[in-house]
Amino acid sequence: MAGIRLARSVATLATTVVLVAGSAAGASAEQAPGTPDISGVRAALQRVVDSGAPGAFAVIRDHGNPELDRSLAVGKADLDGTPMNADWRFRVGSNTKMFTSVLVMRLVEQGRIDLDKPLRDYLPQGTLPESWQMTGRQVMEHRAGVYDYTNDLLEQSGEETTAAFEKRIRNNVYEPKDLVAMSVKHGLQYTPGAAYSYSNTDYVLMGLAAERLTGRPYADLLREQIFEPLKLRQTSFTVPEKGIAGQHVTGYLTNDDRSKPLLNSTEQTASWIWSAGGVVSSAHDLDHFLTALMAGSRGGLVSDESLRQMTSVLPTSTAKVGYGLGVREIALSCGKVLGHGGIVQGYQTQSFSSPDGKRTVIVFANASNNGSITQGLTNTLEPAFCGKTPASPAPRNSLTGNGSGGRWVPAVEDSRI
Repeated sequence: MAGIRLARSVATLATTVVLVAGSAAGASAEQAPGTPDISGVRAALQRVVDSGAPGAFAVIRDHGNPELDRSLAVGKADLDGTPMNADWRFRVGSNTKMFTSVLVMRLVEQGRIDLDKPLRDYLPQGTLPESWQMTGRQVMEHRAGVYDYTNDLLEQSGEETTAAFEKRIRNNVYEPKDLVAMSVKHGLQYTPGAAYSYSNTDYVLMGLAAERLTGRPYADLLREQIFEPLKLRQTSFTVPEKGIAGQHVTGYLTNDDRSKPLLNSTEQTASWIWSAGGVVSSAHDLDHFLTALMAGSRGGLVSDESLRQMTSVLPTSTAKVGYGLGVREIALSCGKVLGHGGIVQGYQTQSFSSPDGKRTVIVFANASNNGSITQGLTNTLEPAFCGKTPASPAPRNSLTGNGSGGRWVPAVEDSRI
């Protein structure tokens, strides 16, 4: 999240995630994924459930060797006892940023937007002050200095709270321009380009730019340019409709008062997160989307040059994690993986691919507002991509808490959304 304020340090500590990355130091970023360590993945998922999530799953798709495909589910899809189902739909949170980035890069290819010119020139008049000259590229890289309005809505940096959810999120309908206005009131946080600070406002701005340049609603752009061409039949953007159509996993928000039961947070307008996190999808569709994206021109979403720009990452404040244009890079022991993560009340997802698109891993849990769940879920990426690796002692100050050694990678700081 917008993370230069002291107030967020405690929340960041509470939600720190580690990836158990086994293998000797100095592993090459060009190494190929290994044979998935299924027992390691299952153990990580079980830790997620033991930490308080009703259920969790991991879907591994190896397009180079389908014999390595695996789908593992543990726990429950709802508190009524329905078994977790990896085929069902869920809210994907900030994985939505990859979809928004695709829409923007298609406009770049058409010459309708120049990412190195001030973004305000492509937005509805009055969206940003005239003095705000940050470029579209800086905005997409989270280096624009724009305050994250979600800190105001959720009352704190860090994860969601049940009190704020019921007060401002579940039933409220926000206009995107009003979300941006919340951010503008705080002024620029730093000189654009001078630092990295994750802000959901950035991708609300990019959604507004896409609408302004095409004259089409954001939802229609998603459907016409991504969902329908890729035949993503389980993916939709229905903001501000509160329900999730079809078979779906029930999401639960961990109560602020841990003595109280989990709160069913499935129904919400999601207008508060709009083009930064409002998509509903499935593991099947996220795999298909990521595979097409990583194929560049062959995948039909963006050109090879657009993909190069999206995946040309800059360092972030988190070791071993970089950020490009709507795409995150994480360094595992067997190489780098590309994708995004997302947390939105009751749902957590990590969606990543090997750079060549041959293997994708989608991991999911149906509870949030609990850093231990986030930690356990993210720890599935290493065994899913890299396989079994020799253990080595984790640093004394790491927060693994998982009973295994290995090289560690701290979580991104935007774990809330």
